[in-house]
Amino acid sequence: MNITIGDTTFDQVHYDEEADVLYLHAGGPERAVEFDESPEGHALRFDANGQLVGITIVNARSRVESREPIVVTVPDQITIDPSMLAEAVQPAA
Repeated sequence: MNITIGDTTFDQVHYDEEADVLYLHAGGPERAVEFDESPEGHALRFDANGQLVGITIVNARSRVESREPIVVTVPDQITIDPSMLAEAVQPAA
């Protein structure tokens, strides 16, 4: 599954159902060399060129179920339609 947010396509998508955390990464995790947190509390990972390569969304399923847009500031504000993440946060069958 791929999820595109802003200008980044995340091809590594992992949902921890127990913790309700969604991990999104573009390429392998070794690309991340800088780490930050958005004002909204999302963990952000950047490559050596300052490009966003990872986002961690806490309370992901709860946010999707609320149907409220998810905002991530990186440094510009990106608004995520929660329906884009719905498939990723489904319980394992």
